[in-house]
Amino acid sequence: MQKISGEKQENPLHFFHNMICYIHAAQAAGKERGVIFVAHSTKRDSWGSKWGFILACIGSAVGMGNIWLFPARVSKYGGATFLIPYLIFVVIIGSTGVIGEMAFGRSTRSGPIHAFGQATQMRFGSDKPGRLLGLIPVLGSLAMAIGYSVVTGWIFKYTAQSLSGTLANMRGVEAFSANFGATAGGNTLWQAVGMGVTILIMAFGVGKGIEKANKIMTPLFFLLFIGLAVYLFTLPGSRAGYEYIFILKPEGLLDPWVWVYALGQAFFSLSVAGNGTLIYGSYLSRGSDVPADARMVAIFDTCAAVLAALVIIPAMAVAGQQLNDSGPGLMFIYLPNVIAGIPGGPVILAVFFLAVVFAALTSLVNLFEAPTATLQEMFHLKRPAAVAIIGVLGLGVGLVIAPIVSQWMDVCSIYICPIGAFLAGVMFFWVCGKDYVLEQVNLARTKPLGCWFYPMAKYLFCGVTLVVLVLGAVKGGIG
Repeated sequence: MQKISGEKQENPLHFFHNMICYIHAAQAAGKERGVIFVAHSTKRDSWGSKWGFILACIGSAVGMGNIWLFPARVSKYGGATFLIPYLIFVVIIGSTGVIGEMAFGRSTRSGPIHAFGQATQMRFGSDKPGRLLGLIPVLGSLAMAIGYSVVTGWIFKYTAQSLSGTLANMRGVEAFSANFGATAGGNTLWQAVGMGVTILIMAFGVGKGIEKANKIMTPLFFLLFIGLAVYLFTLPGSRAGYEYIFILKPEGLLDPWVWVYALGQAFFSLSVAGNGTLIYGSYLSRGSDVPADARMVAIFDTCAAVLAALVIIPAMAVAGQQLNDSGPGLMFIYLPNVIAGIPGGPVILAVFFLAVVFAALTSLVNLFEAPTATLQEMFHLKRPAAVAIIGVLGLGVGLVIAPIVSQWMDVCSIYICPIGAFLAGVMFFWVCGKDYVLEQVNLARTKPLGCWFYPMAKYLFCGVTLVVLVLGAVKGGIG
């Protein structure tokens, strides 16, 4: 049909040619203004609500470090004496690194590989260096997830044993030690169960799977631990545990290792590694207040760690014992042995491991999300296919590395996690540049962050990641 004006109708090929030229011109202009243009072949999933995102981030941050490491650090380094430097480092990392990774992910609407690539494209005109470097946090997240899936399998078995009463019927450290040895030596069934539940949650996507699961499991974790803390408060002997937690010994602050291990605890607890927080941030809308969300995550992660201490240290005090151990030995041997012998022991064990399995699943889902999203972005796979590939790979490799999972996790936490955090910090705060960073972190805010933010993030946070890497390598791990 001809135009009424009698003008010649435009050829469709000319139209598309003009559109492509327009897009290239817009991209070139955008680079000059520090704007990153993102193209995805498929519609990207997103969070259904503000609290869905916050609960998912809290769930990812609340993990075994809060449960089997934080109480032991509090016990070893003087209770409130340890809490002071820990809270200082939580504020520093939460107000810089966590905000940065969330905002970086949201601005690029992608995982680490594409995000890093777009940063170097904007600054240097090529995305290849960034994409190559982005492989490090993605592979690190996959490696950490595989190791974590082994531990999650242990937790599923202990949850089943506690619910059936088998765990409470064991007597003595030797019995619990033998049970853990048998579990660590071969736990194929429960490791597969844990992986199966994780895959099922992830297969439903971000909004319908991860968000809904976290809306259930994260609040339940807090409610169950609050219930345990309240019950233990009523038992004779628990007072000694609370006194130890909250009594401050100022001279302890002069010990440099108190500060070193408080730094490690805060760093790893807040999940800054250039992968999990970044990928969750990529599903955020531009209407989200990232600094406010980061603050909530830091607050609730700290509450979870303190809650764990308020459960575990008083439980040891009720049994007349002091908390001297940490790690898997604490959670699977010494703590169950103590809890089984106090009033209400069987119920406490069941509630405790049920809460822990929620914490493990929410963390494991987050760790597997970055490699899953990467498969979707790079190979244009549908969500179920990408999840299935990662799940099969995770279970297969997990069963192989189960006998050496401790060493496997040490390599991941000591080297790969701080390197990933450092690279993400450099890409966002150094490569993307000040104007772009401030634009992204202040989106949807009525009051922009103060002038302190950018130099603190660029120099202090990035420096902290290197300090964590070096100290971890020297000490064999600090978190």
